[in-house]
Amino acid sequence: MTTSRRNLDQVVAAIAERKPSLELGPVDICFLIALHVRTEGANLTSLTEQQLEDVFAHASSVVQPEADQVRRRATHAIQRLRGQRLLARVDGQGVVRTGEFALSRLGRAIVEFYLEEDVLTRASLALLTTSLRAAIADVLATARTAETLETWRDAVVGPLEVTIAELIAGIERRQRGLDLQQEDFQAEIRRLLEADWFGALDRCQELLESTSATLHELNEVLLRDSSVLLTQLQDVEELAFAAGNGEAEAAARRLMDQIDRSVAWGSARQRAWSEYFQYVHRYLRDVVRLDPTRALTQRLRDQLANVGATFALAYAAAPPIRILRTVAPVRDKPPVARPRQPREQEPVTEPAIDPQALLDEKVHRSLAGGAPTLSIVTAEVTTELPDAERFVEAGRVAGTVARLARVASAPERAWVAVAGALEIEEWRVDGERGSRP
Repeated sequence: MTTSRRNLDQVVAAIAERKPSLELGPVDICFLIALHVRTEGANLTSLTEQQLEDVFAHASSVVQPEADQVRRRATHAIQRLRGQRLLARVDGQGVVRTGEFALSRLGRAIVEFYLEEDVLTRASLALLTTSLRAAIADVLATARTAETLETWRDAVVGPLEVTIAELIAGIERRQRGLDLQQEDFQAEIRRLLEADWFGALDRCQELLESTSATLHELNEVLLRDSSVLLTQLQDVEELAFAAGNGEAEAAARRLMDQIDRSVAWGSARQRAWSEYFQYVHRYLRDVVRLDPTRALTQRLRDQLANVGATFALAYAAAPPIRILRTVAPVRDKPPVARPRQPREQEPVTEPAIDPQALLDEKVHRSLAGGAPTLSIVTAEVTTELPDAERFVEAGRVAGTVARLARVASAPERAWVAVAGALEIEEWRVDGERGSRP
């Protein structure tokens, strides 16, 4: 299991232990939005329970004007939102008095999703990337002169994790806003084609071309500025590595991953919208323009509605292309085969060979030839053996010579080199046993 998989399992397990759950109806969402608008309009940091009930009553009168028992429903709504951590009590008085409440970060995020329309444009992206370049340049200049741990933490790690991370998060938030806008464009194109078949051509083409141009411009800006931003962050990472500051190094690496993700978003969205652009244009060209009054479409629907109708497909057979060259037939290659051999061999009777008898015969011939020393006998007997076997055979030769011949040695035995790297103690041979010297 990889490290990323383990981290993912730990995060999911930790969230699952908290048993999160969100159940919001239209009244709850409108209540949250009304709370945000009320606090922003009156510059309030918190609201009392009475104010919460008043805001709920106002939102309920708009969404469900026929509903009754508003106060009771407001109490349940406040408890429900507090249980889901969308409202937080901020007064710190416990049960001594009625509390004061404010939207939590989760509640504010839900409200911002429905209210704010941050869409990534060329102007906003250029402004954000310019601010990013300036902020990273300041951090890089500080990292080059930082000498203490406090300087790294306050002037490098802090801006990386807060200021620069928020700017990149702003780009990602606007990218998600543009995704929602593209989805709305697709829904609008579908509604236009359903409402006005032939008259919606110009509006559909306008939406397609404007969105394609916007994505193309955004992708160009991302590709152009991302290389500069990544280079600056890599310099910060190298300086942090040289200084041994792992916290700054990890922060720079996380920001580089965020920038890579934003660049990948631009390429993926441009590719996806290009496919959708081609699909819609092909539909407009092949279906809408060929059937402006929907006559063919209506006839097709009528035929499909007739269950008892039978359908057939007629097609024209095209003649094969005439080949003007002579085609040589491909010869079949014979299969690769080899003659079969019997798996079992017939047993053959061979005479047994006694290695010691052969050695005795070789030593006897050497002694009979007048070899005066053990080294000469050993050299003559082992001359045809490889070096790896000569050492073992030399011991056997010495034993055989001592058995077949009369040998003598000086008090100080000299070591004599035999063929190759083999050396043995020298003996003098006075003749074979059973013969006179």
